[in-house]
Amino acid sequence: MRKIILSVNITLDGFMSGPHGELDWHFSIWNDEMGEYALQQLRDVDTILLGRVAYQSMAAYWPQAFTDPDSNRKDMEFAQRMNAYSKIVFSNTLTTLEWNNSRLAGKDIREEILTLKMQAGKDIIMWGGVGIVYTFIELGLIDEYRIWVNPVAIGEGIPLFDNLNKRLDLKLTNAMTFSNGVVLLNYVLKNDLFHLNVM
Repeated sequence: MRKIILSVNITLDGFMSGPHGELDWHFSIWNDEMGEYALQQLRDVDTILLGRVAYQSMAAYWPQAFTDPDSNRKDMEFAQRMNAYSKIVFSNTLTTLEWNNSRLAGKDIREEILTLKMQAGKDIIMWGGVGIVYTFIELGLIDEYRIWVNPVAIGEGIPLFDNLNKRLDLKLTNAMTFSNGVVLLNYVLKNDLFHLNVM
């Protein structure tokens, strides 16, 4: 069975973004080392889950990104995978999608994801946005949390875990420290360990 992986950057004080969606604190310290890991992460999946805002931002960028033959090989590979992979978009307002291999999710999110997880293929990665991340956490649809903790505190913003309707008991399965101080923490739900081990 395929896994749903949430890969998300947060600040040291637990925010996914500033109060108005600001991500400058993240992009200012991104480096090649993180980029290499992000590319390997992308190689291990074949489907991307996105909310409306994340979709529109990425759809405006990736189709034209790194198309110059002189672009860095890894950058070109990342762009090619982003454009080629299946992208499932969760939105109540969008009616059409223009980015290659994109489709709107059905209205029943749980059914959509359970069906998707049973299909053949690699794992599935989620990059946001905020609303769909909250929904997936609430519905218990995330199998693995990959939390990139950035060495910055911003004081206010949009938290990763907000309005939880139940306690989440997580088990750390891996940790990695990058040279810029970012720490990547991989967690699974403790009560999902058996399921994880038998897949």
